[in-house]
Amino acid sequence: MNIVLYEPEMPLNTGNIGRTCVATGTRLHLIEPLGFKLNEKAVRRAGLDYWDKLDVAVYCDFQDFLDKNPGAKIYMATTKAVKAYTDAAYEPGCYLMFGKESAGIPEEILVKNWENCVRIPMWGDIRSLNLANSVAVVLYEALRQNGFEKMTMEGKLHHSSI
Repeated sequence: MNIVLYEPEMPLNTGNIGRTCVATGTRLHLIEPLGFKLNEKAVRRAGLDYWDKLDVAVYCDFQDFLDKNPGAKIYMATTKAVKAYTDAAYEPGCYLMFGKESAGIPEEILVKNWENCVRIPMWGDIRSLNLANSVAVVLYEALRQNGFEKMTMEGKLHHSSI
């Protein structure tokens, strides 16, 4: 799977998303401009000791991303979509795109990709969920649909024979 962040603004969100990507074997794609420097302490602190294990690519703009990922199947998460994220059928290797915290994905991009826009249902008039939480919700649904391929599915209690 692939996570695409369009112009992320908050280093803690990106750090947390990076950690989620490492835990799931997911590649992170960052589209500039970023609201922070990737070497900022806050990014690395949120990603903890996982940041050096992160598979990350950075692009100068959305067109650069498209040029370097031809034929990418992109699902765009937006509060403007009518289809729930659980209604999409995510293919292995697809791209899950999320917009910047303050404004989301620009409407001119959404309009061109409307059939692949998905939303996370929310109660009432709340504007949106936290970006890192939104990424985790949609990513884990995509992974579930693909059988959590290559992921650890077993655990063991440390103080038990279970």
